[in-house]
Amino acid sequence: MSTIVEFFVAPDDTSASLALKTGPGRAFESLSFGNFDPEEAVVEWECLLAGGSSEELVEAGEPRIAAGQDDDGCVVFAISPRLSTALADAPHSRLHDVAASWAQLRAEDGEVIDVEIAEAIVGGLAALVSSARGQNQGVYCWVA
Repeated sequence: MSTIVEFFVAPDDTSASLALKTGPGRAFESLSFGNFDPEEAVVEWECLLAGGSSEELVEAGEPRIAAGQDDDGCVVFAISPRLSTALADAPHSRLHDVAASWAQLRAEDGEVIDVEIAEAIVGGLAALVSSARGQNQGVYCWVA
């Protein structure tokens, strides 16, 4: 799997959609990772942090696509308000537990994500969400 994943801060869907073709670049505060399925990950993180099932989230339309097609092309999706709140409010120890649980979930599906990398992703996203909240903005994800 070779995927570019960039979480970024934007004021709204219209602004976030500008990142569709080339990514958020320097126009937005962002955090870059790669080689995992972020759409699946945000659903798993929300379930781990806030409860519920992945089926309920998918039926509710999460993650919500802000721009692009979900046909192996670039896509921009929004981080749900529920996940944003859960990430921003979670203490470091809780984020560590979620990262470890997520790494285990991925391992069960044959995908290897090191716990330290999982912590960097989840913790980095929590910090980005906190920054976005301070600016009264949302967090989006660009996938290429």
